[in-house]
Order: sequence, then C-alpha cells, then structure tokens
Amino acid sequence: TVSPSRSQFFKGYSVSLSCEEDNISAGWTVRRNTTRGTRTQCGDGWGKPAGSTCNISYLYPEDRGVYWCESREGAASSSSIQLTVTGGSVILQSPVLPVMEGDDVTLSCHTKTAPSNLPAAFYKDGSLIRTEPAGHMTLHHVTCSDEGLYRCYINDHGESPSSRISVSGKTSTPSGPSTPSGPTTSPSPTSVSPPHTPHFVPYVLLSLACVIVVVLLVLILVLLVRRHVQRKSEGDQEAGGEGFTDSDVKVSHHQRQKNRSDKVRTGDVSYGEINIKNKGNKSRSKGKNAL
Repeated sequence: TVSPSRSQFFKGYSVSLSCEEDNISAGWTVRRNTTRGTRTQCGDGWGKPAGSTCNISYLYPEDRGVYWCESREGAASSSSIQLTVTGGSVILQSPVLPVMEGDDVTLSCHTKTAPSNLPAAFYKDGSLIRTEPAGHMTLHHVTCSDEGLYRCYINDHGESPSSRISVSGKTSTPSGPSTPSGPTTSPSPTSVSPPHTPHFVPYVLLSLACVIVVVLLVLILVLLVRRHVQRKSEGDQEAGGEGFTDSDVKVSHHQRQKNRSDKVRTGDVSYGEINIKNKGNKSRSKGKNAL
C-alpha cells in the first residue's frame, strides 16, 4: 500500500510504502528501479525501513521510478507501481493501484500553494476530455477503454506530469505480494480471445461461396461478350457479300452518262427536203431551141 494513496508527489513531500499479504507483513522488503540504481532495496541509500514498510521522508525528482515488494529470499514479488516526483507546481491525484472495472474513479488537480478547487482541464493520451470548474473529474463505471495516461492543467500554474490509470477485471485477484505456492493469473482486460471454430467456419464457407459466385458471373459475362462479337462479325461478312462493289458503282454511273448522251444527240437531228434537178436535160433543151 501507498500512503498517501497517490502516484504523484511534490518535491519535499513524504511517502510510506508497505508490503502486506493477508495482513502478514513479515519477510518482505521494498525495492525500486530509478535513475539512481536498479533493484535497490529500502535502506540502501534511500528510505528508512521499518519491518516491511519503507518510509521516505523527503522526496526528490530523482526518486521517480518503479517500486515493488519482494520477499527477502527473492522467490516472490508483487506487482509494481509507478511513483512520480515533480519540482513543478501542479500534480494529478489519481489511483496508484489498478482500479476495478465498473468502479468510479475521481481525478483531482492540485497546486502546491493555491487552493485545490481551481478550474482544471483534464487530458487523456494527449487529448482534452473536459474542463472542470472545481478541479475534480469523476470517471463513472470505468472499463478497459478508460485506461491510459492522464494529466491536468491549471491556468497560470502549469500542467501536471502524466500518470497511467489501469483497469482490472472483476475476476482478477487484488494486487499484492505473490507467494511461492505458484503464480496467480488474472485475465487481462485488453486481451482478445481467439475466435471459436464453430463461429469461424461459417464465415470461411460464406466467403468461399461469394468468391465462386463472382467467378461464375465473370465467366458468363465473358461468354456473352464473345458471342456478341462473333455474331457481329458474321453479320458484317454476309452484308459484304451481297453489297455493291466500287467497280459496279462506276459502271452504272458510266452507263447513265452514255444513255444521256445518246438521248441528247437524237434530239438534236433536224429534217429537210432536198430537190435534185437534172442539169443534162436543161442543156439539151437549150440546144434544140438554138437549132
């Protein structure tokens, strides 16, 4: 457990971390991973151990890190928590342990000096949720979709660091030190179980049937197009065999011109009477007269 129950602290504040399992705290110690060191235990340059409790009287930003409980033999350990220490003037008060699905969660935005009821804007994963006039926001009936990184902002004071909110299912075991008897498993709220075979097979059969229908429709369309093209080609060939050629058109045109020429020449002929006189008889008559 963490006292006070929060995940963010101002520089200079104090905190107590306790390891308990079924109200039995003997045999456990607090360890952490920070920029100062890895897997260091309480009393090894930081904190003051008191049984299975570790008291930190003055927090520095370098104390930010991951904390957990571990048996002195190292055979078992608890789930870890994230503590944040800031030198700024705004922090977000949020649950340090995972919350149960369906519960209500209240987030509060605090400043180091001013009253804690100032208007504050709350963000999740970088996106604005809403602005609350009193600096408190409640998430009702949380689900796994509410998991994420939350922070807040107060005008003229600044913004808080980000803290993660985790949601556990109703059937999950409460957080706490594990025992050597065996690991405890809890269903992850974000895990997705694989689809069952009875529900999966019909979708496969339906998809296969759709593919077959599409292929048949394409084949029918191709056959219809080929038949149409073939019929059109045959019709063009028949029309070409019975039609007139270019030479026929030229001969017909020449014959029409010849007929017209004949008709014009016949119409231009004129008729007249020709009288033929016998010159010999005339000469003979002249001679008789002279005698």
